[in-house]
Amino acid sequence: MRDFAPSTHPERVAVLGLGYVGCVTAACLARLGHKVIGVDRDEFKVKSVLAKGAPFFEPGLEELVRAGVEAGNLSASTSLAETLPEVNIVLICVGTPSAKNGSLGLEQLRRVVDEMRGLLVGRTRPLTIAVRSTVYPGTCEEVVGAALRGHPEVTVVSNPEFLREGTAVKDFIEPSLLVVGGLDEESVRRVAGLYAGLPVEPSLVSLRTAELIKYACNAFHALKIAFANEIGTLAANLGIDGAEVMDTLCRDTVLNVSRAYLKPGFAFGGSCLPKDLRALVYRAARLDLKLPLLESVLPSNEKHLERALQTVLELPARRIGFFGLAFKENTDDLRESPVVTLLEQLIGKGRNVRVFDPQILPERIYGTNQQYLLKAIPHIEKLFDASLEAMLGWADHLVIAQKPSPELARLMEASGLPVLDLVSMVPSPQPIAESATGD
Repeated sequence: MRDFAPSTHPERVAVLGLGYVGCVTAACLARLGHKVIGVDRDEFKVKSVLAKGAPFFEPGLEELVRAGVEAGNLSASTSLAETLPEVNIVLICVGTPSAKNGSLGLEQLRRVVDEMRGLLVGRTRPLTIAVRSTVYPGTCEEVVGAALRGHPEVTVVSNPEFLREGTAVKDFIEPSLLVVGGLDEESVRRVAGLYAGLPVEPSLVSLRTAELIKYACNAFHALKIAFANEIGTLAANLGIDGAEVMDTLCRDTVLNVSRAYLKPGFAFGGSCLPKDLRALVYRAARLDLKLPLLESVLPSNEKHLERALQTVLELPARRIGFFGLAFKENTDDLRESPVVTLLEQLIGKGRNVRVFDPQILPERIYGTNQQYLLKAIPHIEKLFDASLEAMLGWADHLVIAQKPSPELARLMEASGLPVLDLVSMVPSPQPIAESATGD
């Protein structure tokens, strides 16, 4: 484990909550040279820190607490009223436990925010409040920001933690990810500056992105564990070493363990992914195995295609031009192309559509491609345009269903047509259907 590099710009920080996240955060920030006060209503936790000890076991924490107290950089208190006037940054690290129905319990967060609101009357110095607790997207605005709206000296940011119990100190010292998000750029950079000297490039993002990234990370971790377990289960029932399968899979850092495919966009298709998923699920069923994760992938893809269809149906357009018919760019393979399915349903609902694909000419479609296409859209030849220019001249709205070359992208942009890009589609932000308060 590497040592800390002391901060060149020490801050005065209050850490609210001395649990697993708060105490580790407080002790590590003190080691970085900041003046840190940990605040908790639990007298045992406060007395433990003041006595140079950790209130719970976590490898390396006891030594950090002792060093921080002895250096005069770390202290603790049960009084937020005495602490708040002394600091410029507050890190909220209170618990957000899960309720029986799965919703998030924000009682502790509301309590500390309400207490701060009463203590901020008359304050003129700037105060940055960073929420490290795991909270729904929108909570920093709708719970914390809304409660403190009458205090213009206060700014709110999200600074989610990525600390694992048992390795929390190591995770802090050697972070794999550092995220700070907010509306005020100066406050975001100031909170990110708390971690200066650690071997990580901070990701400075929007406020709700910062809140959601923690959930995305944990969901992905859970997904990977469940995937490995299902592949391992299937392997064992086939007399195969599942560990060898997954170890070999992980050696591919170009497609498997990489950024590849991890980008919101259009539904998948083609001759491999749908076919192989169906075969895998079928074989598992023949072995009387239930593999819910693998079984859910194709239905999930179908739901995503349904969302795309609904988005296209809601376009205020009479003539819709599609760029791309194959399941991805630089191929003429139409097998299980989601675009074919999309066009089939749009035509069935009476929409006026045309299509252009740089790799496909109707007269050159033959064999499996022809059979698949004619079965889905018998009069497909009437929908093809021979050139992109022709389709752009006809359409009043353009739907991009595969990634265009730079030259074709420039033509599309020059046309001035409104565009729905399914390839890199990130839906417009929608109002939060359920209150971020968790009520």
